[in-house]
Amino acid sequence: MIEPGDTIVAGISGGADSVCLLFMLIEIGKRIPFSIEAVHVNHMIRQDAASDAAFVERVCREQGIPFHLVEEKVRERAKEHGVSEEEEGRAVRYEAFETVLGERKGRIAVAHNSNDRAETMLFHLFRGTGLTGAAGIRPVNRRIIRPLLCLGRDEIERWLGDQGISFCQDSTNQKDLYTRNRIRHHILTYAEDQICQGAVRNMNRAADQLLCAQEYIYRQTRAALGRCLEKEDSGEKVILRIPALLQEDPYLRSCVLYESIGLVSGHKKDITSAHIKSMERLFEGRENGEIHLPCNLRVYKKYDLGMIQRKGKEEKEKFSMDKNLQTHEVSIPSTLFLPGLGRVEFTVFPRKDSQNIPRKTYTKWFDYDKITSSVMFRTRRPGDYLTINSQMGRKSLQDYLVNEKIPREERDRIYLLAEDSHVIWIPGYRISEYYKIHKNTRMILQAAAVDQEE
Repeated sequence: MIEPGDTIVAGISGGADSVCLLFMLIEIGKRIPFSIEAVHVNHMIRQDAASDAAFVERVCREQGIPFHLVEEKVRERAKEHGVSEEEEGRAVRYEAFETVLGERKGRIAVAHNSNDRAETMLFHLFRGTGLTGAAGIRPVNRRIIRPLLCLGRDEIERWLGDQGISFCQDSTNQKDLYTRNRIRHHILTYAEDQICQGAVRNMNRAADQLLCAQEYIYRQTRAALGRCLEKEDSGEKVILRIPALLQEDPYLRSCVLYESIGLVSGHKKDITSAHIKSMERLFEGRENGEIHLPCNLRVYKKYDLGMIQRKGKEEKEKFSMDKNLQTHEVSIPSTLFLPGLGRVEFTVFPRKDSQNIPRKTYTKWFDYDKITSSVMFRTRRPGDYLTINSQMGRKSLQDYLVNEKIPREERDRIYLLAEDSHVIWIPGYRISEYYKIHKNTRMILQAAAVDQEE
């Protein structure tokens, strides 16, 4: 984890875990020559947060450790970016750590323990994950190290007590404000008390085994990718030989597709198993075609070649994300989970003369060619409208909801599909005339609320 001459930037909140981390690093520093710098991030949410910062600064001064204070209004930033305070706080912290370390040789040390790892495993499993998420937190992840991952929370607090070292108590840790707190207080506590004493320890042992399995599968994936790869232009395009890909084991085949996406986009965030299955269906089919994925990617099949390519500027803007707490990005293909609607699946395909437009309440086709900017599911906004006849006459969404006698208290809870202020579809009611399929339509966008009864 640590090499001689490193600069270790440690995230110190003042809580038991981070204070233990600081003193552990000081002890390790007596054996390995490296420098330590502490970073404390004040999220500007709790009224008593300033006292935590003062405590950490005093401890660092007593120990001769350089101290960096970063203050960010996380609540305001979370609203601006359309994410939770928990997610934004994490981003702010790691941004601060990276800034302090800069280009220097070294690592970023954070104070996750074995309980945190078990909580993360459950969090990922509940939301849906592969081997990477099931393994929870890694001891080493690029420049980030977690020296306390082998210790439980009780062990840490017991050691601090034995050493006479004080620490801060974060009042929010005792409340069920965040998902992880609820997992900690209700699920893991129950597992330890009622199911198996040592449950956290056993989960961490399983996590280590999953990491070993993941590393083995990664090596096999890279070997399989080499057998299937026709051409690679990192950051732009990957071309695969489809016959070779289809000869691979089904699980390994999906891993190759997932790895190929990472080569083009630089990351795999927002790519789900549904996207991988869509790619497989495309490549297994007899006809040429294309689909669109998150990460601004276009995937298409041309005879025996499968291509994963970064979209051009126009395509990128077509499905840009508007990060609003009540807004959900539409990417193609994708599945969204929306209150009141459940799963909503999106696909795009070319129109054929023999196709009949579905006459279903919750499965609708739209003229994909007419969509030129961001498409999103969201709740209503001032200025929303829809076209109501073939002459493209407009009606405000407010007037439409009133005419339909939709109760006032329900109007703000209805999710609708929209392009800017133009409402495309109000599920369960109607679609806009402008986006209807006509004789010149070339590509179709299908939206299907699959959990709704037709």
